[in-house]
Amino acid sequence: MSGSLNDQEQAIYDEFRSLVNMAPKELEDWLQSDESHSVGVSGGVEGESVGHQSGRKIVQIKQTNKPDLSDDMLAHMKKVNGYVKRHLKQRPKGDISDSRWCYSLKNWGHDPTKDGRGGRCSA
Repeated sequence: MSGSLNDQEQAIYDEFRSLVNMAPKELEDWLQSDESHSVGVSGGVEGESVGHQSGRKIVQIKQTNKPDLSDDMLAHMKKVNGYVKRHLKQRPKGDISDSRWCYSLKNWGHDPTKDGRGGRCSA
């Protein structure tokens, strides 16, 4: 991709920036935690979970200047948007502390404890 984003790409980009509420360093640190490695469906490189692999891609995307986003990056942003929106609708009742739900969302760059509804995720 080169140049500016078309309207559809801009909408994907804007939604991604809204849903992915973890800074690159924050996400990198999370991805190194035991909690991060404890969740997700394996299927990535050397048994790495799909969500964990996605988190590494998200860090790369967030460190890329908007004009330099590739078509693959935009496709991954769209995938992340869908994942986060679906999983936010499945929020468990009660305390989300130390929940697999929370850990999984964080692997995908969204910290649900930042939404003002309380709770915390480890690490």
